[in-house]
Amino acid sequence: MVLLGSIFSICRDAAGVAGHIFAFGLFLSPLDTFRRVIRNKTTEQFSGLPYIYALLNCLICLWYGTPLVSPRNTMVMTVNSIGAVFQLAYIILFITYAEKGKKIKMLGLLLAVFAFFVVIVTGSLQIPDLPLRRNVVGILSCASLVSMFASPLFIINLVIRTKSVEFMPFYLSLSTFLMSVSFFLYGLFNYDLFVYAPNGIGALLGIVQLVLYFYYSRVAKEEAQEPLIVSYA
Repeated sequence: MVLLGSIFSICRDAAGVAGHIFAFGLFLSPLDTFRRVIRNKTTEQFSGLPYIYALLNCLICLWYGTPLVSPRNTMVMTVNSIGAVFQLAYIILFITYAEKGKKIKMLGLLLAVFAFFVVIVTGSLQIPDLPLRRNVVGILSCASLVSMFASPLFIINLVIRTKSVEFMPFYLSLSTFLMSVSFFLYGLFNYDLFVYAPNGIGALLGIVQLVLYFYYSRVAKEEAQEPLIVSYA
């Protein structure tokens, strides 16, 4: 049993490290957008809401991973700490280059995120029973992750309707899938339902995205290769 526990611990840590690596693919994905924002000195029609929501998700999951809530989940805490820094940087850049109306809205939403996070932290600390505290925060983090992983459903629907993968970047879909698989395994080896359940859902949705990408990419190539039929009638 001791040997098995050691093997599980090594596998858990390996999956966590892999999850950190693949998570960077997600954290770095908005760089092209913000290069354009900085170059043009305007946020144009881009929305700042995805970064606000991503920050809230990272903060909730970060709190779940702390020893005060969930012991032995250091990897969850560190990856979401890094994610929170990235999202905050993107939000600051967005506010810097946004027009006045958007600036005020984004600042208000940012303050609301921090206020909500403070409520979660202070409220959960009022629960003296650690397992109950872990369950309460775990349910919140699980719900947040599931809703985040479900957000690509709109893109999936768009791909099916348009039969085009133009709006579904391959490397973003691949990074999401690989990160989800890594933390699904991390949660399994750590016996943590609140980690492996939402990431399992994320992995399944990632598979759907990749299958659609390869299918519609192949269809597009076949259509492009079809010879034009010229009628001489």
